[in-house]
Amino acid sequence: MPLSDTIASSVLLTRTPVRLEPDPSRVLATLFMPGEEMPEDHSRATAVLDRVMALSDDEVAATLADLSSRFAGRHRDIDTVFRRHFDVVASRLASDAEPSDDRRRLIGAYFTHEEATEGAAFTNPSMVEHPDQSGLGPGQTRFVLSARAVGEGHTSVLEFRTGTIGADLQISLTKPRGRLIAGQPGPTVYERDAFHALLAELGSDDETAQLVLGALGPQFDAAELDRAVAALDRHVLSRTAARETVGRIGWLAANNYDVSFPDDTAIDQRVLTPTGSTESHGIEDARLVRFVNDDGSATYYATYTAYDGSRVQPQLLATSDFRTFRAHQLSGTSARNKGMALFPRRIGGRYLSLSRWDRESISLASSDDLWSWGPPTTVQRPEYPWDLIQMGNCGSPIETSAGWLVLTHGVGPMRTYAIGATLLDLDDPSRLVATLPEPLVTATPEERDGYVPNVVYTCGGMVHGEALVLPYGYGDRAIGIALVDLPTLLDRLRSSAR
Repeated sequence: MPLSDTIASSVLLTRTPVRLEPDPSRVLATLFMPGEEMPEDHSRATAVLDRVMALSDDEVAATLADLSSRFAGRHRDIDTVFRRHFDVVASRLASDAEPSDDRRRLIGAYFTHEEATEGAAFTNPSMVEHPDQSGLGPGQTRFVLSARAVGEGHTSVLEFRTGTIGADLQISLTKPRGRLIAGQPGPTVYERDAFHALLAELGSDDETAQLVLGALGPQFDAAELDRAVAALDRHVLSRTAARETVGRIGWLAANNYDVSFPDDTAIDQRVLTPTGSTESHGIEDARLVRFVNDDGSATYYATYTAYDGSRVQPQLLATSDFRTFRAHQLSGTSARNKGMALFPRRIGGRYLSLSRWDRESISLASSDDLWSWGPPTTVQRPEYPWDLIQMGNCGSPIETSAGWLVLTHGVGPMRTYAIGATLLDLDDPSRLVATLPEPLVTATPEERDGYVPNVVYTCGGMVHGEALVLPYGYGDRAIGIALVDLPTLLDRLRSSAR
């Protein structure tokens, strides 16, 4: 059904009643190191271990039984978590210690705590077609919505929701069932060219790097990398610069990784938590895109902001099923700062992305391999009263008959955020065709208050029929969903063509 049959055709945007508020009952059991709550404190792990080892068997059993009654129902397999966290601290035990399984699990419990992943906010969503479109009625589309969940210490993780959009444009969200589960790292495959490019940016693409990477194929795994490093001559490793290069290669390997989830979990149970050091303080603002490969198959990518507590940089997630994800670091001038977003297909044989590398405008970048990005070309700069502080893209470009539709964000006086729209040429996306002179979305009085007031922000919408379905965060705390009449929006953009 055309959107114009649902609302008056003169109405550009209508808000739906759908709202996603943060749910503090959604919790993960994560590692807790006593004494490391504050940066200046030292771990008290050894002292805690000694105290737990001194407990009687009866005290161990009673404490475990109490923990099971209070926490087992809140987590998928709390005993497995306890055992995993015991393994983290086991090296601090005396060499002759042989704790029982009960005591191991209890030790793990003392190094575990609950984190409410949405305790502070649930915001900045993006939306794509679900990989499974089976079992739907006429005119229905199933979607995946990603969102930035913010918890204790303002650490961000990536969560998901699913739902359907009907032919009548009614949106139905699937109520999450089951307990949250964090992805578990597993073996991955590295790209040699990507390592070369990243080491060059770090100033380490030297003789040692050539020796290590030269012994590897175009793709390699962790065992092959370990063998290449072990083969280095001891005289090479006697040099400080060589040891630093080897350390940086190890750092790259730790920040390019795979994570996966059990087959019997639902998408809305899965949480991507910080794994590499580059994202230790947050996985922020993922811009999902359903990318159509040259052979017609689809890969889901998400460019996101990795935050390590002082620096931000864009990184890339790739998945085909939302069960296994591969994380990649990116290199190049364009792969800096925040707001990078991929086009949904290759253009002229190259991958294209939008970039906000300079922190205040939108640029276009290209790549041959998805990892190394060339020099940026500025496409749009701040020019309207509502975006004069800075602007950037709000998700991957959407292909339309009129051009590439780009949702933008602008920051104006009093640090007010607004969502705008821009049109780029289909064949030459470096050419700006039109810009909507007024904002598409601004915060209503009911939306302006929150963790960060006066903010509306999206990481990407999805076309359904003649509607642009636009999820957006407001107040940096919660999510709403609006419907945009796409023909009307394109007509307004054409009327403001440059």
